[in-house]
Amino acid sequence: MRTFLSKILPSTCVCFMAAGTALADMSVELQAPWGGRNIPNGQHCALQGGHGETPPMQVSGVPDGAVWLIAEFNDKSYRPLSRNGGHGVIGFPVQGAVTTLPAVPANSTNLPGGAQVVSAGRGTGDYASVGYLPPCSGGAGNRYSVDIKAVSSDGQVLETVTNVIIGRY
Repeated sequence: MRTFLSKILPSTCVCFMAAGTALADMSVELQAPWGGRNIPNGQHCALQGGHGETPPMQVSGVPDGAVWLIAEFNDKSYRPLSRNGGHGVIGFPVQGAVTTLPAVPANSTNLPGGAQVVSAGRGTGDYASVGYLPPCSGGAGNRYSVDIKAVSSDGQVLETVTNVIIGRY
């Protein structure tokens, strides 16, 4: 059975790539143990002994009409995975003007709170994932970020917050 998210995404992929940063009031706050400076202990990939999950986040100022918050995870220091969700794209259902995005496990499609994998991380070989690929630079100091997009039921991007730094690893 196709989910609501999969029904709207085919028509929105171009919108996601073409959307710019909106100038409205949506904001993103990382929740503990994530602070935006360094990737917390253990939140890196399994190849390096971690058990990473996405950072839990609180998104405030979600615009009226948004039904999904789309989180695109990137490694800004590694060009092939530096944009458009190189480390995976996860969709979270909107819960209101303030929506909490729960941590979701790496390399999984079994996600909590109605979250769904929109697209898997683009890593290949040992770095392949069926969902979110956590930081996996081996401690080289790479800078990881997330872009959050508020999306309407017809697939329109209503607002975007870009380059929220989740930490270095």
